[in-house]
Amino acid sequence: MPERLQCEFSLVRYVPDVVKGEFANIGVLLRAPGPEGLVTVRFTRDWSRVRCIDPGADVAMLESLEEEITQRLHGGVELKVNAKPVLETLEDTLSNSVQLTEMRGTLAESVPAEMEQLLRMYVEPLKAEGGRRKVSGRATIAAELRTAFERAGVWRLMRKRIAASQYTQAGDPLKLDCGYRNGRVRMFQAVSLGNDVEGAKGLAYSAAALREGVARVEGAELELTAVVERISTVSEEEQYRFGVSVMEREAIRVLTVADLGRVAETAKRELHV
Repeated sequence: MPERLQCEFSLVRYVPDVVKGEFANIGVLLRAPGPEGLVTVRFTRDWSRVRCIDPGADVAMLESLEEEITQRLHGGVELKVNAKPVLETLEDTLSNSVQLTEMRGTLAESVPAEMEQLLRMYVEPLKAEGGRRKVSGRATIAAELRTAFERAGVWRLMRKRIAASQYTQAGDPLKLDCGYRNGRVRMFQAVSLGNDVEGAKGLAYSAAALREGVARVEGAELELTAVVERISTVSEEEQYRFGVSVMEREAIRVLTVADLGRVAETAKRELHV
């Protein structure tokens, strides 16, 4: 049997109300062996636990926090024995509602395998008997969008939570999920047509102003893409088709989650990864 690695890990917790003391584990921070061991962090892709204890949780902020921590870790955070401990180093990165537990030891076959095991044990929701509950809606589409770009190795190079107000007008609350520039500006937004079409109508309403603003601010053409669920997964087919037509009338490219692999490969090629 190969010798196991002596690693350390900390859980990342979301604590919306410190008085009540309720929390949900949302991620794992894992350190490999040695005084200068590599530190990696992974957050959940299923935010149902967080929404159970805090329906108004800013999931987008929590998702962006994973990226911020990763950038700090890869940006030369000192992890030597005599340096400031990694948990203390990251304190300034975390919001008041996010906490790190003390480091604990664990024996690992490999760092990637141990990360997956820790996520299953401490972070991911338990699977219900008879199969996993099917999750739907914009949050699920956004998670699939992110996963596709992560697999292609381009997520870290992309802009996230792009504020429409920088292109339209102050006070515009719309934020686009992600995007990048390669000659033209490409922006992507997850839109669910399964329950209602308000997201589709809102994006269609904003499209012209966004296009004009991008041309003015960046001197480039905007390609706006809406990513929706497959039509076979929704019950209101007529509503689904209406939502697609509303967006396409405003020159919004509409793709389904089935197209994400191809979209991510295009991004990989255009960003020269």
